[in-house]
Amino acid sequence: MAQGRERDEVHNVALGPSLSVRWVQGFPKQNVHFVNDSTICYPSGNFVIFINIETKKRTVLQCMNGIVGVVATNIPYEVVAFSDRRLRPLIYIYNFPGLTRRTKLKGNVLLDYTLLSFSYCGTYLASYSSLPEFELALWNWESGVILCRKSQPGVDVSQMTFNPMNWHQLCLSSPSSVTVWTIERSNQEHYLKAKSVKLPLEDGSFFNETDVIFPQSLPKDPIYGPVLPVSAIAGLVGEEAETFRPKDDLYALLHPTMHCWTPTSDLYVGCEEGHLLMVNGENLKVTVLNKTEDGPPRVERNLISPVTMAYQKGGVLASGIDGFVYSLLIKDTDYKVEDFLEVERPVEHLMFSPSYRMLLIQTDKGSVFIYTFGEEPTFEKVLEACDGKFQATDFITPGNEYCMTLTQSGEVCVWGIEDGACVSRIYLNIQATVLACSPSSLSAAVGTEDGLVHFLDIRDVESPHEVHKAFLSESPVQHLLYDQRGMYVLVGTSEGHIFVINAKPSSSFEILGFIEMGKGILQISTVSPLETDIVEVMVLSPFPETSRSRLEIFSLPKILPEVSASFADERGRLRDEFIHKFVYETEHTLSSAVLNLQSNRIYGFCNQVPYICSYLLPRKEHSGVYILKPYQKIQSKQYGPGMLSLSPHGLWLITIAKCGILCIRDIHTLETFTRCRSHSHQGHGIQSVRISMDGQSILVNGRDDSTLVNLRWRRFGGVLANDILEYSQQLTTYLKTIMDEENDYLSIPRKESLDLESESEHANMQLTIDSSQEELVKVDHTEEIPWIQQKSQEAIKKEVKLFSNKRREIKRGIKALAKTVLDMMEENEAVDDIAKLEQQEFGLDLEELERLHNENEQEVAKIRKDVEMQNLAKRYLAEIIKEECWNSMAVKGRALKCFHIPYVVENFPMKERTDEELKELKRVVQQKKIETECLKLRKEVVEVQSAITLVKKHHEEEDEEEEEDGTVKDTSLPNYMLGSLSTDFRVHTSLLSSQLELHSREEKINQIILLKDIIYKVKTVFNSEFDAAYKQKEIEIARVKEKNVRIKEIILDLELEESVWQPEFEDCEKPERTLVVESSEISAPRHIKPWQKAKAELLVTREMERLLLTRGPDLRRRALMDMMGGVLEVKKEDILRMVIPQPAFMVKPDALWSEEERKHFKEYEKKVKELNEERDKYRKSLETEMKKLQNSIQESTQNFDKHLKRLFERRVKAEMVVNQEELKINNLVFSLLLDEEISSRETFLNNYLARKQEEKNQTSEAIRKSREDLDMYKEHYDNLLAEDKVLDRSFKKEFSEIPSHQVDILYKLFKRRPRIHKHKVHAETTSLVPFGERPGSGKLNKDAFAQLMKAMDDLDSINNMPEGLDTSVWEHFCMTRRAKVENEQKVKQKAAGLIEMVAFLRRRTEDDEKVQHEIEKVFHELILLQEDKVKFQLNLTIQILLKQGQVELENFQLMLDYSDAILINKVIIEDLNSVIRAQGQKKVASMIESKEVHKGIFQIEWEHKKMEMEMEDLNQKAWDIQMLFFSRDRQKYLSEPNYETLIAIQIGIMEQTIDVLDKTHKKNVENCKKLLKKLRRFSNQKDIANYTLSCNLREELVAVSERKDICNAMGSKLTCEKIAKERYENMMRQQKLTKISKEQAEQISILQAEVERLRMKTFPALVQM
Repeated sequence: MAQGRERDEVHNVALGPSLSVRWVQGFPKQNVHFVNDSTICYPSGNFVIFINIETKKRTVLQCMNGIVGVVATNIPYEVVAFSDRRLRPLIYIYNFPGLTRRTKLKGNVLLDYTLLSFSYCGTYLASYSSLPEFELALWNWESGVILCRKSQPGVDVSQMTFNPMNWHQLCLSSPSSVTVWTIERSNQEHYLKAKSVKLPLEDGSFFNETDVIFPQSLPKDPIYGPVLPVSAIAGLVGEEAETFRPKDDLYALLHPTMHCWTPTSDLYVGCEEGHLLMVNGENLKVTVLNKTEDGPPRVERNLISPVTMAYQKGGVLASGIDGFVYSLLIKDTDYKVEDFLEVERPVEHLMFSPSYRMLLIQTDKGSVFIYTFGEEPTFEKVLEACDGKFQATDFITPGNEYCMTLTQSGEVCVWGIEDGACVSRIYLNIQATVLACSPSSLSAAVGTEDGLVHFLDIRDVESPHEVHKAFLSESPVQHLLYDQRGMYVLVGTSEGHIFVINAKPSSSFEILGFIEMGKGILQISTVSPLETDIVEVMVLSPFPETSRSRLEIFSLPKILPEVSASFADERGRLRDEFIHKFVYETEHTLSSAVLNLQSNRIYGFCNQVPYICSYLLPRKEHSGVYILKPYQKIQSKQYGPGMLSLSPHGLWLITIAKCGILCIRDIHTLETFTRCRSHSHQGHGIQSVRISMDGQSILVNGRDDSTLVNLRWRRFGGVLANDILEYSQQLTTYLKTIMDEENDYLSIPRKESLDLESESEHANMQLTIDSSQEELVKVDHTEEIPWIQQKSQEAIKKEVKLFSNKRREIKRGIKALAKTVLDMMEENEAVDDIAKLEQQEFGLDLEELERLHNENEQEVAKIRKDVEMQNLAKRYLAEIIKEECWNSMAVKGRALKCFHIPYVVENFPMKERTDEELKELKRVVQQKKIETECLKLRKEVVEVQSAITLVKKHHEEEDEEEEEDGTVKDTSLPNYMLGSLSTDFRVHTSLLSSQLELHSREEKINQIILLKDIIYKVKTVFNSEFDAAYKQKEIEIARVKEKNVRIKEIILDLELEESVWQPEFEDCEKPERTLVVESSEISAPRHIKPWQKAKAELLVTREMERLLLTRGPDLRRRALMDMMGGVLEVKKEDILRMVIPQPAFMVKPDALWSEEERKHFKEYEKKVKELNEERDKYRKSLETEMKKLQNSIQESTQNFDKHLKRLFERRVKAEMVVNQEELKINNLVFSLLLDEEISSRETFLNNYLARKQEEKNQTSEAIRKSREDLDMYKEHYDNLLAEDKVLDRSFKKEFSEIPSHQVDILYKLFKRRPRIHKHKVHAETTSLVPFGERPGSGKLNKDAFAQLMKAMDDLDSINNMPEGLDTSVWEHFCMTRRAKVENEQKVKQKAAGLIEMVAFLRRRTEDDEKVQHEIEKVFHELILLQEDKVKFQLNLTIQILLKQGQVELENFQLMLDYSDAILINKVIIEDLNSVIRAQGQKKVASMIESKEVHKGIFQIEWEHKKMEMEMEDLNQKAWDIQMLFFSRDRQKYLSEPNYETLIAIQIGIMEQTIDVLDKTHKKNVENCKKLLKKLRRFSNQKDIANYTLSCNLREELVAVSERKDICNAMGSKLTCEKIAKERYENMMRQQKLTKISKEQAEQISILQAEVERLRMKTFPALVQM
C-alpha cells in the first residue's frame, strides 16, 4: 500500500507540478535521540526531524505510511529506526545522513510498537508491542529477521534498554516491575529468558515472601487435620494457584520510574517514592541506597521521584518535576545529592552524547537544551518549543517572507518562510482560538475564548506587539477572516453572530455591526474582486431539523464604514435589506463550502458521502429559501470530513480531509492536478491550510499531531504559475498604497478601549429621579462590557427616554388601582363570614394567579407522587420482609410467658422443607434400610449355627430384662457414642451410622441429611409441647376472665377500691399483632376529605332518627322506674343498696310523737336492725366468695407457671440437643471441606507435575538439540583446525622445488602476521566516557578483518619478496599465506562460537536439573499429602456425651496427642472392673481372716509379756520399799505439829516469787519481740541480699557451665580445676570426719549421763539390817 502511494507520487512528479516539503515545524512528544555526536532527532507527525547542534540545520525524513510511532538510533552504524502507526505496522531502518532506506522489518504485531532499542554492539534491535500481543522481539536488523520473541500478556513497559557492556542483557521496566531478560545464543539459535527483580516495599524494607507452591513454615494441627496452602483452600488447581495471594498478603511495592546501566553491568533504578535502588546484574539482588546530606536538608527542593536518569562516572544525573538536574554521587551503598543545573521547566529526558561531552536536556514542554562539558561549560537552547499545539496559521502579507502561528495558550510566533527559523514570539496569555493576517496592513487579529479580538502590529516582525482589542461578545470566537482586499474583518462566534469590523487601522478597527446566523457556523467564505466595490460573504451553518445545510450570502459595500449608522439598527444589527441577504439550502449536509463569483458557483464538500459538488447560483433575486441542486459532482477520494478553500486568484480548489492528504484541484473540472500527504488519519488529518498570495508556499497545520508543514512547488510553471503570479502582482499593486497609509496609523498610540465615545457616555451617565430609570441595568464601570451588550443598553436607554411619560402615567394608574384593592380588602375583613370574599378573588392578574395555582398543583402532585413512590417502596420492602420472615414460616416464632415468675419460653421457628430436601431424605432413608437388611443377610450367611444360637440366647435374655424394666430402646448405639440426647425426645436414631464408621464422602453427606432430619423432628416435638402449653394458657386466661367478671361484681357491691388482676397476651406471645397497625398507634391526625366528612355526618343524623323512631312512646319504662325502681323483682345483690325509708313523723321532736308513732318507730328500728344483719351476712359471704375466686385464680396460674417452668427446662434440653446435632454436622462439614481442599491440592500438584514434566521434555529436547548442534559445530571446527594444520605441515612440500634456505625464509614470512594499529582514543574522551572500551561487535570484527587483509596486501608487496625468488613462486606463496590467514580467522570465529555453544549447553543442563529437582519435590509433596489424606480419613473426629462434673478438666490439662490411644466399649471396662472387684473382695476377706489369727497370737504374746512385766514391777516395788530414802521433808512432816501453816507460808512466798517471775517474763517477752522485729528486718535485708547473690550465682553458674562446656570441647582439663577438685575432696573428707567425731562425742556424753544416772540410783542406800 505504501509502495503504491509512492509510485503514484512519482508518477505525479513525472507528469506535472508537485508539492514537496520545504520544512517541518514540530516539537518532540517523545524522547530526543543522538544520531551522532553532533546531530539529534525526534519524531513529529509524519516526519522524523534531524537537527545539527552546531549549525542548527534541519533535515526531514518523511514516513509515507502515516504518523511516526517510536524512534531509536544506532550510533556506531549511524542508522535510525522508526515504526509507523497503522494496522500491522512496520519498522523502517534508514541510514544517516543519506536518509536512504536500508531495510524494512515486518513482524506479526497487529496495532502498534511502543518501544524500540538498539544494542550498543552488534546488529540487534529489540522491539516491544502493545495490545494485544505485548510481545518482546529481538531482530537482526541487517538481515531483517526475527531471532526470537516472547509474549507477556497484559504487561505494559515504559522503558527498554540494552546493557552497554553486554548485549546479552536487556532491561524492561514499568511502573510496577523491573525485568532483566537474558539473550542466549547457540550458533544461529537465540533464546529469551526473563528474571524479575524483587522490589522492596514502599518504605524501602524487604518482605520475606513465602513459597506459595511448597510452603515450608505451615503449622501442623493434630486435631483438625493438615494445614494446606491458601491456594488449596481457595480451590485453585490451575496456573493461577502458583501466584495466588490473599488480599491481606499483598503489600504495596516501590514504583520504578527510570533505570540506567553501569559499566559493571549493574542497574540503578529510580522510584516514584524517592528511593534509589542498585540491582546486581548477575543475581539481581536489590540494595536500597541511603541518602546522605552534608548540610541542612533542602525542604523547598526535595528530590521526590526521579523522572529520568543518565549514568556518569561516580554516579548518575537525575531530574524531577521541580526543574532541577541533580548529580547523585554514589559511593558503596550511600549517595549524596548535589545541584547540577537549573532548567526553566520540569525535565523529562536526559541523555549524553556518544563522546559524553554534551548532555541533552529535554523538558516536558518539548524544549531541548545542550549542556557542554569543559573548562568553561556552556548551556545552550537548541530547540524552543511552543506552548501547546498550533491552533491557527497564516502568511504575513505578501506571504513570501514570514508566516505566523498561534497556540491555544496565546503564544504567537513569527517564522521565516525559507528556513522555518523562529524570528520572534509574543505571549498574549489568553485562551486563543483563531488567527488571521490583514492583507491591507501589517497587522494581525487573534480571536479568544472570551469573545475578544486582539489586533497585533507586525511591521517589525522581530518585535510584534498588541495595539488594540475589541470585546465583541461573551461567546467564544470561532472564525476570523479578512476579505481578499483587507477591507473588513469578519468574526464568527459560537452563538451564531458574525461581527463586521473595519480592518483598517486608520478607523481604529471600528465595529460596524453584526449579523445573526444559526448556531454552529461551519465556515465563512469571502469574495472581493478588484473590479467591484462590494465584498460577497457566504456563511455555512448546519440545519439540524433536516439533513441539509444552510448557506447565507450577503454583500458588504465598500462605503459601509461611512453609512454604518443607517445600515444597522439601534442594537448594531445590520439590516438584511441593506446587505442583500439571501438564504439557500442544499440537499446534502456539507462540512465545508466556498463561494466563487467568477463562475457564479458554490463548491461544497459533502459530509455523509465522499463527493465534492458545485452549485450554480440563480441569476434572479429571490425571497425566502432557495434549494440548490448539484450542478457538478465528483468523487473526492478522501475520507472523513473535509474542508475547502480557494486560492487567492480563485482558480484552484484546495481540499483537505481527515485522511491527511492535501489535494489541489482545477476549479472548472474539479480534477486533482497535485496532491501531497503531509499528515495522517492517526493524527486526525489536517486542521487548516493557508496558501501565500503568489501561491509559492502552502502552510498545512495538523489537527492533533502538533506539526506545521511548509510545502513548495516542484516543476511549477506554465499557465498555472502565470495566472496566480499575474493576480498576485495586480493585488500587490492595489494594496501597496493602502498598506503604506494604514501602516502609518499603526504607529499612532491609542487606548485599548472598545469605543471611546460610548465608554465616556457610559462613565458620565447619571441616574435621574425618573421612575423609568429603575429598569436600567447598573453596570460596574471597572469591568469591560461586550460591544453587543453595550449597544443593547444604549437602545434600552433610548427607548426608556422615549416612553418615559407614558410609563409614568401607567405606574400612577397602577398605584391608584392597588390602593382601591387594598381598601376593598379591608372592607371585606369587616363583613360577615357569609358575605366575605376569599383572598384570591382580589387578585387582578388572573393569569398570574392561575399560573401560580397550576405551579402549586404541580408541586403538590410531584410531592404526592414522590411520597406515594416512597410508600410503595417501603410497602414492597415490608412485603419482602414479611414473606421471608413470616409467611414462609410453617411454624411462626412466638414466646410464652409465665403469670408470676420471670420465665419466657420460645418455640422454634421452622420453615417447610422443600421437595428436594424431602426427596433427598427419602433416598437416604431407603438406602439406610437397604444397607441394614444387607448387613443382616450377610451375618446370617457368614456366622455359624452355634454362634447364632448363642446370639439368640443372649437376645432372649436381653429381651426378658427389657420386659422386666419396661423400657425399649430404638437405637443400637448408646447415648455417649451417639453424641447427643435426641433419644429423650422420642426420635429414632437407628438409621444413623456410627461415628467410627464415617470414612467416605457419601456416608458423611448421608449422615448430615439424617442429622438435619433429627433436628427437624426434635424441634417439631418441642413445638407440639409448646402449642399445648399455649392453648392451656389461653384456657387459663379465659377462666381468669370469667372469674374476674364475678370478682368485679363483688367489688362493686362491696364498694371496695381494689384493682382486678387481668392477665393478657403480650406482643411477643402474639407477634402477628405487630403486622397490624391499630388506629391508636397513629399519632398524626387522619386526613379526611370533605366528601367523606359530609358522608359521616349524614350517616350519624340518619342513625339518630332511626333510634328515635324505634323507641316510640316511653310510658311503660317511666312507670316502672317511678314505682319499683326499674325492676320487677328484688334480687339478693340489692340488699346492700336497700334503704328503709324513715317515717315522716321522725322529723318532729320525740316529745311530740304519739303512741302509734312510737310503735312505728320501734318497727322501723327492728327492720333497720334486721336489714343491717342481713347486709353483714351477705357482705361476709361475698368476701368469702371473692377470696375463693382469687385463690382459685392464684392456684391455677401457679400450676401453669410450674408447667411452663418444666417446659422451659425442656426448651433448654431441646436447644442442647439441636446444638449437639449441629456440632456433629459442623464437624462433618469441616471434614468434607478439608477433603475438598486436599483433593484440590492433589489436583494442583498433579497439574503442576504435568507442566513440569512437559517442561522437562522441552529442556531434554533442548539439550538433545544443543548437543547435536555442538557435535556438528565441533566437527566443523575440528575440520577447520585440521585444515589449518595441514596448511602448516604441507608448506615445505609445496615449496620443495626451491632451495632449502629460501624455504626457511619463506616459512618465517609464512608465520609472520601484520600488526593492526588500533585507533587511539583521546585521553580526554576516555576520561569522560564511563563505559570505556565495549566488547567487539560484528561490524568491528569485519572492519578488523578488512584491515588485516589490507595489511596483508602490504606484506604481499613485491618489495617484501626475498632476493633470488621467482615471481611466480612469490605469488603462489602470497596466495598460500592469505589462505592460511583467512583460515586462522575462521578458526578463531569458530572457537568463539564453540565456547558460546558449550556455555549454552551447560545452561540448558542446569535448567534441566532444576526442573528435575522440581519434579522430585512435587513427588515428595504428593507422597506426604497422600499420607496426610489417609491419616485424616482414618483419624475421625467423634462426639462423645460425658456426664457433667465427672470428667471435667482444665483446658491446659488436656492431652492432645492420642497417637498410642485406642477407643473401646464401656461395657468391656465395666465387666472387667466387676471381676476385679470380686477378686479384690475375696482377697480382702482372706487377708482379714489371716489378720485375725495373727491378732490372737499377738494378743496372747502381749498378755504373756504383760504378766512378765507385772512380775518385774512387783519385784521392783519390793526392792524400792526395801531401799526407800527417808528425807528431811518426811522427817519434818512427822515432827512438826503445824505443818499445814508452814506449807501455807511457803505457798505465799512461792506465789510472790511467781508474780515477780511473771513480770520479769513479760519484760523478757517484750524485749524478745523487739529483738525479733530487728531480726526480721535484718532477715529481710539478708533475703534481698541472698536473692541478689542467687541471681549472681545463677549467672555465675551459667558462666561456669559455659566454661565447662568449652573445656569439655577442648578435651583437656586445666590444672586449676584439678587443684580445686582436690581441695573440694579434702574438704568433703574433713567434713565427714568432723561429723563422725561429733556423733561419737554425742554417744560418749549419752553414755556418761547413763552412768551418772545409774550411779545416782544407788546413792544413798538404806539397807534394812
